Amino acid sequence: MDIASRPSEPVENEKIADAAPPPQAQPVINREDYRPPNWLVPEVRLSFRLGIDATHLTSKLSVERNPEGGSDTLRLNGDGIAALCVNVDGKAADGWRMDGPDLLIDLSGDSHEVEIETALNPAANSQLMGLYASNGMLCTQCEAEGFRRMTFFPDRPDVLSIYRVRMEGDKESFPILLSNGNCVAQGEGDAGSHWAEWHDPWPKPSYLFALVAGQLVANHSTFTTMNGREVDLNIWVRPGDESRTGHAMDSLKNAMKWDEETFGREYDLDLYNIVAVSDFNMGA
Repeated sequence: MDIASRPSEPVENEKIADAAPPPQAQPVINREDYRPPNWLVPEVRLSFRLGIDATHLTSKLSVERNPEGGSDTLRLNGDGIAALCVNVDGKAADGWRMDGPDLLIDLSGDSHEVEIETALNPAANSQLMGLYASNGMLCTQCEAEGFRRMTFFPDRPDVLSIYRVRMEGDKESFPILLSNGNCVAQGEGDAGSHWAEWHDPWPKPSYLFALVAGQLVANHSTFTTMNGREVDLNIWVRPGDESRTGHAMDSLKNAMKWDEETFGREYDLDLYNIVAVSDFNMGA
């Protein structure tokens, strides 16, 4: 039932709260304005010392001059972060500068190693972009431009890199350490910590990077590819949710088999991990 009401009459001395300002409009990006990056990043090495309130990240970028680029300047996108130090080829870089949120370095030659350290507070990351904390777990959201909230990087989809990732954290708080690709090494650290190293051998844009650390359990199975390789399959969930993953595991196997039968596409890693928790702000 609709109830009509009379327009309210003005009231003297009534204080009306100001309307909240509209959200800032995103800049318009036109295809005709596209310019190739000046530098490419064939390989990235990331080293995380994980903590809910304090995470230290060291990134080492192997950069190569792009023949299609237009200048010597390496532009590394950033958002809400500060560089603790910047090194080029093992020495402190003197020529770097900030351009708004981005870090710029003028480089000569054709290849260099750029090392940058940043300090992050995942618990204070209310944007839930980049590395953030939720219910004691650390998660990342890098699509579309969240990677730049962790470290300075050419955060654009036409820069494809091979990722090597090392994570170290308290074993009780973060018993499971996951990232892209295959887990190639793991071990015990000092003072109750442990570590894991991951290698993703296929070049990918930064928005596909993922990291999850926390209390997780897995529904484990295997899939034998059309060429006889055995792939480990894991669906990681919060403890107690294991019984809810059976259909997802069956669907994953059916999808992998369908890719092979329909397109001749064989899965190209030794491990397939899915993390399905309510702490993600999008996707699994």
